[in-house]
Amino acid sequence: MTDATIPENLTAGGETTRKRARVNKSALVMGLYLLFLMLPIYWLLNMSLKTNAEILNDFTLFPRDLTLDNYRTILTDPSWYMGYVNSLIYVVMNTVISLLVALPAAYAFSRYSFMGDKHLFFWLLTNRMAPPAVFALPFFQLYSSVGLFDTHIAVALAHCLFNVPLAVWILEGFMRGVPKEIDETAYIDGYSFGSFFVKIFMPLIASGIGVAAFFCFMFSWVELLLSRTLTTVDAKPIAAIMTRTQGASGIDWGVLAAAGILTIVPGALVIYFVRNYIAKGFALGRV
Repeated sequence: MTDATIPENLTAGGETTRKRARVNKSALVMGLYLLFLMLPIYWLLNMSLKTNAEILNDFTLFPRDLTLDNYRTILTDPSWYMGYVNSLIYVVMNTVISLLVALPAAYAFSRYSFMGDKHLFFWLLTNRMAPPAVFALPFFQLYSSVGLFDTHIAVALAHCLFNVPLAVWILEGFMRGVPKEIDETAYIDGYSFGSFFVKIFMPLIASGIGVAAFFCFMFSWVELLLSRTLTTVDAKPIAAIMTRTQGASGIDWGVLAAAGILTIVPGALVIYFVRNYIAKGFALGRV
């Protein structure tokens, strides 16, 4: 039987079956991938709802004696919850400072040509490539000399070392996509540079600002080495506190797991509020 004699309904039915098979295979792969991603988070949540004795002695998929004492310890003990407060303070400070510095710098790179501009742009990126351990000792010595050691602004400024180049790189890609004729039209209409930049230009690159703020927040939130080296008591972040949980009775795994869950929450909230900007950034910007 030739192809010409095969009934159309059989051909259409075979094509439908193949499409369903592809869809089922894609759904299976996606399900396995999500399971792989969510398993560590689930296990962390599972541990945070158990007692330390159950964690150490039994292997259970669900808490046998569900308890919220681990979360209660974190939310009532100043040595724990102040770590979250300190982290949020210097992370927000760093995000604001990074954007305030990166916006005019990115505008200059996107609109003007000057001697050494490409070399300077590449040099900014090399700061992002260097590991934080390279700068830990110089920052420690400098901040100890000027009295900034163990302060929130010290960590915020140190994180600018790798967040400002990243923000400049992202924002420059968005700004380059805005036609220069908009700048010229605004000047003809009588806008000053400040008014034009705030009222016209920044709304056009709002997606880029959202993406840059997201990455600055996340990189500053998860960074450990500099924040731990430059703080001791007053500005110690939660990441540093979580590495010092061993006492005379050993490690309190339940409290440590609860701290890990609460550490994920700020990042998840930031992703939720800027999710539309992030999608546009991956589609349009230099991310």
